[in-house]
Amino acid sequence: MSKIIVAHSPDADDIFMYYALYFGWISSKIKFSNIALDIESLNKGALESKYLITAISFGLYPFITDNYVLLNTAMSFGDGYGPKLIKKKNKILKRNFKVALSGEYTTNAMIFKMKYKDARIIYKNFLEIEQSVLNGEVDAGVLIHESILNFDSNLEVEANLFDIWLDLAKESLPLPLGGMALSRSIPLLRACECEEVLQESVRIAVENKQILSRMLKNLVRVNESELETYLNMYANKNSISLSQTQEKALDTLFKIGFEGGIYKDLIKTKDHLIPKDYKNLRFS
Repeated sequence: MSKIIVAHSPDADDIFMYYALYFGWISSKIKFSNIALDIESLNKGALESKYLITAISFGLYPFITDNYVLLNTAMSFGDGYGPKLIKKKNKILKRNFKVALSGEYTTNAMIFKMKYKDARIIYKNFLEIEQSVLNGEVDAGVLIHESILNFDSNLEVEANLFDIWLDLAKESLPLPLGGMALSRSIPLLRACECEEVLQESVRIAVENKQILSRMLKNLVRVNESELETYLNMYANKNSISLSQTQEKALDTLFKIGFEGGIYKDLIKTKDHLIPKDYKNLRFS
C-alpha cells in the first residue's frame, strides 16, 4: 500500500497528536503523510470519502458510518470547557440573532442548533468568526480551537456550549468534540495496525509534551503559555484511548441528535470501533 494520508486540522491539539509520528519517533511498516485543513473541509471531505484517515467532528459521524469506523484514539473532549458563544459586550441578542458557526457538521453546530432553534446561521472558516462579530456582520459567533483562550476585549461570552451540553445530556459527561475516522476500505488487519501506530503517536506526544511543544511552537497560532493550557485541555492522557465515560458521552451525543431529528438512525459507538481482539484471533 502507498502512503496513507492522515488529514487533520491545523489546531494545536491535532498537530501535537500526529507529529510524534511525523518526526519519526515511532517505527512503523506503514508509511504516513499528512495534510492540515480546517474542520469544515475535513468534514466535507469525509462525506465524500476523500481521505483514508481523517479528523472529524463527532457530530458528523452518524452521517458517515457506512464508509468510516471511529478510531479508539486521538480524540478531544471538553471536560468543563468547550466552544464559546461570543458577542459584543453589552449586546442583547434577539431570539433570531445572526450567528457564525465553523461548519454545518461540527459538534458545536449541533449543540448550538438544539438550544437556539430560531437563530439565523451562516458558516465561516473558524479563523474568521471573531472578526465577523467585531465588524457587525453577525450578532454572535461560536469560537472553537485556540480562539477560546484569547479573543478581543470588546467581546464577551454569551454562553459556554459545555453548559448547554450538560443541560441536554442531563448528567455530568465530557463534551465530545472531535476524533479520528478510518476508511472501511482499509483491510481490517491494516486498520488495526494504523490505529496502533496513531495511538502510539498520541501516547508518546503526551508523555513527552514539553519536548514536543517546543518543537511545535512555530507551527501553532498561540504563544507558549497558551499552548500548554490548550494541550492540557484537548490533548492529554484522556486522548490516548477511548474510556467508558467517553464512550457513554458519545452515545449520549448520538442519542440527542437522533431524538432531535438530526440523525435518521440511532447508533452505538461500540458498533463502529475497530475490534480490539481481531489481531489476536487472526493469529491464534
